[in-house]
Amino acid sequence: MLLEKIGFVDGFEIMRDSSYFPNCLLLSIWLLLSVPVLNSASASTSSPPVDISPHSIAWGPGLDPSVVLPARYFFIQAVDSSGQNYTASPGASALQLSIDSLRGRCPIFQELLDRKDGTYLARYRLYEPCDGLQIAITTENGQHVAGSPFVFEGKVMHADCDCPVAAEKWKELSQCPLTYSQIDRDLEQFAPSGKYNMSEVFEALSSRFHPQSACFCYYMIKNQRLYKKCFGEHVGFAMFMDQLILLLLRRTKLPDVEFVVNLGDYPLSAKYRKGNKMPVFSWCGADDHYDIVMPTYDVTESSLHAMDRVSLDMLSVQATQTPVWQEKIPKAFWRGRDAREERLKLVQLGRNNSDLIDAGLTHFFFFRDQESLYGPTVPSVNFFQFFQYKYQLNLDGTVAAYRFPYLLAGDSLVFKQESAYYEHFYHDLQPWTHYIPVRRDLDDLVEQLQWARSHDEEAQRIAKRGSDYARENLLPVNVFCYYVLLFEKWSSMTVMNSYSADDGFAAVPQVPEKSGKCDCGNNIGFKEEL
Repeated sequence: MLLEKIGFVDGFEIMRDSSYFPNCLLLSIWLLLSVPVLNSASASTSSPPVDISPHSIAWGPGLDPSVVLPARYFFIQAVDSSGQNYTASPGASALQLSIDSLRGRCPIFQELLDRKDGTYLARYRLYEPCDGLQIAITTENGQHVAGSPFVFEGKVMHADCDCPVAAEKWKELSQCPLTYSQIDRDLEQFAPSGKYNMSEVFEALSSRFHPQSACFCYYMIKNQRLYKKCFGEHVGFAMFMDQLILLLLRRTKLPDVEFVVNLGDYPLSAKYRKGNKMPVFSWCGADDHYDIVMPTYDVTESSLHAMDRVSLDMLSVQATQTPVWQEKIPKAFWRGRDAREERLKLVQLGRNNSDLIDAGLTHFFFFRDQESLYGPTVPSVNFFQFFQYKYQLNLDGTVAAYRFPYLLAGDSLVFKQESAYYEHFYHDLQPWTHYIPVRRDLDDLVEQLQWARSHDEEAQRIAKRGSDYARENLLPVNVFCYYVLLFEKWSSMTVMNSYSADDGFAAVPQVPEKSGKCDCGNNIGFKEEL
């Protein structure tokens, strides 16, 4: 996949370009972004006060200070005075959010986002530990609702504090499932073969691939410390795994384990190649490969850096400043690069069916010789503005389109192209339940769009089921649970090797905690039983 997340800030598109090394992703543009406030409840409005009952409901991991996430979050269901749930927005400013330290200074970035369906998403990011915390949810006239105020005594940690708890405790706090079906499906392929020696796997991969055609890292977690050695000329995307694993090591006690992570988009362990059944962790899976799938680097990064340097994440996309279903433009909308021939065909379909499809290419690379036919290029569009339109199109890039989780989590209907590629959650989804399927060659796209137009209520129900799935299963805590369970299960299928300093491994240092306020023995929920 070449750039599947379309970001647009101050006139610049956010890109990660793999053009020169198709199987090694490179960071071509890295922008540090400040997070925009989306539908903030602090925005002023002249609308009259809304009747919101104190019996409104709040829930989510952000109301448990023991669940330490980079960006904490919880949800609020607005209830009226008759006890009925709101099913449409009472207004962006109908509720107010205030999060403050009980004692002393504690910088907190906080937002209250209106999901336009009667619910709100509250999120906040701590930049150092807080000495106690109070969360207040109030109406415009100052009345507390949903059990507010929530008061937490003791030290409330931020994500850089190195205070791991036992794995079982962390999974209980995070409400992780016992397993994920995709993990079981992937590991079952390797179960009959006994325990794997990852040193042998790394050497086999290194001898098979050229440093310009593949890039991967051999990771070792031992005694709560992280080590790695890498292969390939361009291994910059290892930073996503480094940051993810270091965060998990600060939060929970991971098993000693070794694994190889593919840093490119294309899976590496092809079924059609004899003797190639090698366990490799990859961000994208394929029907004709053995690769063990993880959440993509994109959704991983947004889980780590929401409310920081990432503006598009699985929380912010739920509250775009775009119309509700009935007011959306009843057309399909798509912008992206020329990474696959079907994308060129989509542009032509849009020209022939302009009442149904608005599609345009933002860059040409693979098909530059056809730019005169399918160009000119069109400007990039802020991803949040995609949801001005009722229908969204998910077409493969070089592999799976990593925008799919964000499209699902919005409030439009997704049309998904048939594909041999998949992310870690694809097998949970059902066509006509969570999305509308489209043939690989797009020959039925116009027909499917016409069906959605003529069956608007059913189309809206499918869109709702898709967004419900994403909002319940693809949030940061779900991403972190997936990784922890994968590492745990894989640890029982590998042998731990003994290495010296000459074996090429480098220690990956923990993030330095700058505030000096992390006191693990006095934190809420962090005391271990002796």
